[in-house]
Amino acid sequence: MDREFKEKLLQFVKEAFIEDVGNGDFTTLSTIDDSQLGEAQLLVKEEGILAGVDIAEEIFHYLDPSIQFEKLIQDGTAVKYGEIAFRLKGKIHDILKGERLVLNIMQRMSGIATETSKYVQAIAGTNCKVLDTRKTTPLLRFLEKRAVVIGGGVNHRFGLYDMILIKDNHVDYAGGITQAVNGAFAYKKENNLSIPIEVEVRNFEELKEVLNLEKVDRVMFDNFSPDQVREAVELVAGRLVTEASGGITLNTIAAYAKAGVDYVSVGALTHSVKSLDLSLKAKLI
Repeated sequence: MDREFKEKLLQFVKEAFIEDVGNGDFTTLSTIDDSQLGEAQLLVKEEGILAGVDIAEEIFHYLDPSIQFEKLIQDGTAVKYGEIAFRLKGKIHDILKGERLVLNIMQRMSGIATETSKYVQAIAGTNCKVLDTRKTTPLLRFLEKRAVVIGGGVNHRFGLYDMILIKDNHVDYAGGITQAVNGAFAYKKENNLSIPIEVEVRNFEELKEVLNLEKVDRVMFDNFSPDQVREAVELVAGRLVTEASGGITLNTIAAYAKAGVDYVSVGALTHSVKSLDLSLKAKLI
């Protein structure tokens, strides 16, 4: 966990506890002595890919650095019903305070990692890689994209600031692909930016226009069929990094990968995934 990620995580955790705990966990405060110790374990209740164990450890240690956290299963591991991901021991107040935040994060991340793994397995044996998108939960993107990587996928741009991705609306507003690309290249030069330029194309006419420009790093084939992608990849002939996007599902991704594209981006990895069933079970000492 690098420093930038950890700083972002700690800020997120702080805000999450302000939202959830507010002036106090009055249920726990009124029913359990604040000095009482307890144990708990994270129970897996569904098959999938586990993600967020490292995040859980950081959250519990944020609440109390002295909490004993025993990691039993690493992030990225295939798990099944009945397995125990981690055990912890500490003040019951802190265990209960962190329970819901840890479960919300781990269930969401594990669901994303599990779904990503299915897509990755579907294109095994090809040179294609599975990409995520910006179709993420606001302010949870850093966790959701981490879950994609844990599941075997690859992160696309993190936000609007680390790539120039010229999409259909940019093209239409700018007056065409050439105008949009020339503007992007000039902006990069004027502002000394080293970020790549990617252009989304809707048809072969737009693709040929992109290929006539020598300022583009990557091209995205939007809503192309697998046969059209194969033809488009042949036209590109290794000059640009290629990506297919638009309604690609678990049933169709293999056909796109076999068409020779470098990447396939799938918004469904993060925008409509089912959380993995996990449960934190408590025990008195």
